[in-house]
Amino acid sequence: MTTRPAATRPDGGETLDAFYHGRVRVIQGKTGYRFSVDAPLLADFIRTREGDEALEIGTGSGIVALLLSVKPFKGITALELQPGLAELARRNVALNGLRDRIEVVEGDLRTYEPGRAFDLVFSNPPYIKGATGFLSPSAEKSAAKHELHGTIAEIIDKTAAWLRPDGRAAFVYPERRRADLLAAAAAAGLGPRRLRFVLPREGAPANLFLAEFGKGEPVGAGPEIMPPLVLFGPDGKYTAAAEAVFTGQ
Repeated sequence: MTTRPAATRPDGGETLDAFYHGRVRVIQGKTGYRFSVDAPLLADFIRTREGDEALEIGTGSGIVALLLSVKPFKGITALELQPGLAELARRNVALNGLRDRIEVVEGDLRTYEPGRAFDLVFSNPPYIKGATGFLSPSAEKSAAKHELHGTIAEIIDKTAAWLRPDGRAAFVYPERRRADLLAAAAAAGLGPRRLRFVLPREGAPANLFLAEFGKGEPVGAGPEIMPPLVLFGPDGKYTAAAEAVFTGQ
């Protein structure tokens, strides 16, 4: 059977965006799901190793996996539930010439069976409990934001099951739900190894946090607490630290 090549040009309902000074290009729909600041924050936070075999839960357009392509790893399996987004991710992988390093798999994390364990599992998971709050008329947006197809506990349980004994897991999540993520991780036997808080501006409370976990409790004094990342300066522009994240420096 002949596989139809992925269309690597945006159509009239899509945009083509460049990141990391043009090293990564991403097609997105003008409407429906579009990634936000969470994606480059997570890609910057993740530490990879040369031989890493990684799994992403909920790749969306593929943005985090694509941004990670500037770092060393062996391969990424990018799992996506929604058929339209899975196809978009495949197009973006082809657009960036990464078919030999990133494989997009359409599937549901609740039934997916990878058949192997991973050195690294990462995700920018849905962050609104169930069907609470405003549900977008866009199914793509609703599924990306709301826990409609898997709770944070289910995502963490699967992460722990798919990690190798010395593997790492990385997440970006709202600060207001930090207790939920840490409790789910503890229940699944994952302990925090590294944390970083993201502040919209100096002196403001954190609105996001980034976390890396490993199996079991951390050895020694506990997790590494990285310096907080402040996104905006007094002039309303990105800080130098934020610019470095978004440009891949």
